[in-house]
Amino acid sequence: MDEAAVTTPRERYRAQVRAEIKERAWEQIATAGASALSLNAIAKHMGMSGPALYRYFASRDELITELVRDAYRSLADTFRAARTAGADPTGLAHALRGWALADPQRYFLVYGTPVPGYHAPDDITAIASEIMAGLLDACAELSADGPATPFDAHLADHRDWAGGHPAPPATLHRALTFWTRLHGVLSLELAGHFTGMGFDPARLYDAELADLLSVPTRS
Repeated sequence: MDEAAVTTPRERYRAQVRAEIKERAWEQIATAGASALSLNAIAKHMGMSGPALYRYFASRDELITELVRDAYRSLADTFRAARTAGADPTGLAHALRGWALADPQRYFLVYGTPVPGYHAPDDITAIASEIMAGLLDACAELSADGPATPFDAHLADHRDWAGGHPAPPATLHRALTFWTRLHGVLSLELAGHFTGMGFDPARLYDAELADLLSVPTRS
């Protein structure tokens, strides 16, 4: 059911309970991580029985899927809005950092350590592909002078991750380089690894971004 399109009182009540369950789930994740998520603990906190809660989410994995779907959709919408406003890779990079800083637990659920035993359904992968497509579109607008690299040649035949995007290998390479380096800085910052080191993580992020823009991928 599309919870944004509920019409009857019963549907509205169900949507409200599901939303509260998700709120309690995020609280658990913030405290103990996604791998410790417990529907029975959420039910107890809400004053419900376990079987009653399972009428709203049939399993832990179903609840995790809903949280992951919400997280990816939020970032996909953030990227889409940024691109609609004319964002280039710099704009997308800042949109990514702003999104991550606004809710670190949401960020780590989708870009942190995978939850043991959990496998996301295909529609989650499709939303993730939307996010990458936004970055690929932005990177395609940059110049890519210079000879092709061995990794460019590799990507020509290994591009399933790009979701059918028609970008040439050099653009795929550039987008992957942006994605991996910026996520590296973000992950370390959000995990607190820069605490006490005496520098501003935002300046490091900007320095990495400036370096990415100044050095052609095909060099």
